[in-house]
Amino acid sequence: MTNQSKIITTDVAIIGAGTAGLAAYRAAIAGGKRALLIEGGPYGTTCARVGCMPSKLLIAAAEAAHEARHTAAFGVHIDGDIRIDGREVMDRVKRERDRFVGFVVKSVDGIPAEHKLAGFARFVDNTTLQVGFDGGEQTLVQASRVVIASGSSPAIPEAFKVFGDRLIVNDDVFNWDTLPESVAVFGPGVIGLELGQALSRLGVKVRLFGVRGGVGPLTDPQVRDYAKGVFRSEFAFNPDAQIENMARDGDKAVITFREANGESVTESYDYVLAATGRTPNVRGLGLENTGLTLDERGVPLFNPDTTQCGTSPIFIAGDANHFLPLLHEAADEGKTAGTNAATWPQVNPGLRRATIAVVFSDPQIAMVGQRFADLVPDSFVTGEVSFEDQGRSRVMLRNKGLMHVYADKQTGRFLGSEWIGPRAENIAHLLAWAVQQQLTVPQMLDMPFYHPVVEEGLRTALRDVAAKLAA
Repeated sequence: MTNQSKIITTDVAIIGAGTAGLAAYRAAIAGGKRALLIEGGPYGTTCARVGCMPSKLLIAAAEAAHEARHTAAFGVHIDGDIRIDGREVMDRVKRERDRFVGFVVKSVDGIPAEHKLAGFARFVDNTTLQVGFDGGEQTLVQASRVVIASGSSPAIPEAFKVFGDRLIVNDDVFNWDTLPESVAVFGPGVIGLELGQALSRLGVKVRLFGVRGGVGPLTDPQVRDYAKGVFRSEFAFNPDAQIENMARDGDKAVITFREANGESVTESYDYVLAATGRTPNVRGLGLENTGLTLDERGVPLFNPDTTQCGTSPIFIAGDANHFLPLLHEAADEGKTAGTNAATWPQVNPGLRRATIAVVFSDPQIAMVGQRFADLVPDSFVTGEVSFEDQGRSRVMLRNKGLMHVYADKQTGRFLGSEWIGPRAENIAHLLAWAVQQQLTVPQMLDMPFYHPVVEEGLRTALRDVAAKLAA
């Protein structure tokens, strides 16, 4: 090993100081073990630095602009044009983003210096790591157990690299000093939908390209088709794009695609945003030196309940395992990994909450419990509600949406839901609690519903499914 200067021994070595890594560190310490937190990049979680928090700041600005443009229907008229100052928008995004990051950095600063090691880690064997920076001093870490919490990075298809510096990922958006005139977004998943719609509402020319007709994480065909229509009515959206050519022309990205009617169209954009998924940060970790069985992405096979990789003293948590890449799941998995690393070879299942996912588009998209795609055909019934005539939604002129709820045919137990509609982030929590409590539809209908609230739409869907269960 080159430039090796020292050896550190510890009980638990944790690769990565993000959400999962910090949770694993705290759990290992709480378990009475020595723990070493290894980080090769800046402190601050993906969520705070380039993910959920800065994106919501951009979305908040977009919602303000959208609301200001749509007051006339209430009889409230704003004279003159709505002016959006891109520099002021991005200044607030970056300022508040840095504030959120600062909270995370402050918490890391509170960790004793001897519990932290700067550098990139690479396995020498199952419990030995070489840590350092290329060409610099290397440290050998000898641990009894290891937690991999190295996070993930944007996945960029090779074909997109033709755009050069006109190609960006969501990380880059939050470093803009001002808003561009035009952006082509590839990938109508969570990131693509949220950023694409927000930029469009802030006056940026946007076209969102997808493949195979997908819209966010939705798997219910009817809900997905409804959502497709909602977004296509607001901005240019090709959910099943046929790309004919991609090129760079000066400072412009040039894209030629075929419309649904067969017409070939060529458009130029200032930037191309690749929102085409994320890939686990496992390459370069030297996992081939561990003897672990790896999947096609190079991720170790692991037990989702315990986070243990095989029968080894290695655990994997958070975005690095790509199982449920959400902040609250990463925190739970990190705690499970750290706890089991402390008690290894005795390991136990950790907390797995009811699944919940929200897209902060407008209308919002949410999924709770089992997805439509997870359900066994003919084993469930579906209840439905349209928010177009739902009382409170119509009062607020937020009356776009379609919800499906699923219940087990035999037991009447609530299984899950997929929907697009107003205030989905709030309703999603009610439904996730219902799933976790294993409530039946009749039990849910016994719960209080105030009037007039958007949640009454949920009651309508539950009544619909209850009638089908009773038929």
